[in-house]
Amino acid sequence: MGILKILIIGLGSMGKRRVRNLKHLKVGKIYGFDISENRRKEAEEKYGIKTFKTFEMAIKNINPDVFIISTPPNNHLEYELEAAKRKIPFFCEASIVSEGMEKLSTITKKNNVFAGPSCTILFHPGVKKIKEIVDSGVIGKPISLMYHSGQYLPDWHPWEDYRKYYVSQRETGGAREIVSFELTWLVNLFGNVKKIGAIVDKLTDLEADIDDTYHIVFKTEKGVVGSLQVDVTSRHYFRDFKLIGTEGNVVWSALENEVKIYSTANRSWSVYEYTEGSKEESYISGESMYIDEMKCFFNALYGKEKFPNTIEKDMQILRAMETSEKSSREHKFINL
Repeated sequence: MGILKILIIGLGSMGKRRVRNLKHLKVGKIYGFDISENRRKEAEEKYGIKTFKTFEMAIKNINPDVFIISTPPNNHLEYELEAAKRKIPFFCEASIVSEGMEKLSTITKKNNVFAGPSCTILFHPGVKKIKEIVDSGVIGKPISLMYHSGQYLPDWHPWEDYRKYYVSQRETGGAREIVSFELTWLVNLFGNVKKIGAIVDKLTDLEADIDDTYHIVFKTEKGVVGSLQVDVTSRHYFRDFKLIGTEGNVVWSALENEVKIYSTANRSWSVYEYTEGSKEESYISGESMYIDEMKCFFNALYGKEKFPNTIEKDMQILRAMETSEKSSREHKFINL
């Protein structure tokens, strides 16, 4: 194979981030497609890539080897299906919409297409350390956890009105997206959700037809009981995690960039500090976990390592999220 031709579909915030990731990794020739002339122009001027105003033009002119799908979530399926039908391997940003996923799974399997659904937070240095601790057995068997992931919706993209893009639409609301994002790593470490209950509601006067708060209680197949609060109402960013094990505890604060481990073996705390790499202006998270995710995707494409997420795993996550919403509506716990 010659130089890999990579088409980034969608040149908004995440699309531009993926351009930066790929330029850093030097994995191939990068092209972009976006219906917005302003976004195309910005990508061309800032990153020196060639862009196209229609999907058809991009396909005809470059015959891409890989798709990186970074559109708003409600447009993911269209391009995932295009990739699957054309037998083009693809990476796609975090899923929120479950409609059509069964069909996508069927076609990717039939055509033997490699799919890499995003699981960015699995590459976060704090989460990687927590996984290392859990896998090592140093805190014994995990029993329960408490986790709060909070942001303020209008702060997500300070350069644009939060009311005018997908985070303010009911199906693709900001809190809903983060629930999916966070459940991905919790399930990866502690097993699939088997029982769930929740209060899902709009508690503020944000000018968006969305639920801004998800307070979820769940039990996993490994017997871990958890509480997860995701909100887009916190005026300052939070990502705080506590894990109780039979032989110790883990505390993670993204604000402090550290993971603390208490072990009953020596009755003391140890502290692991980390960095997230460089941060773009107005962004909460650093670039390192996104770069590592892209590196893993391309390594998996060449058979060098396994990508930790699949369409089928995404479907399980979305089922858990949707069941939490059903639980809130019906005022009861539900078994999955």
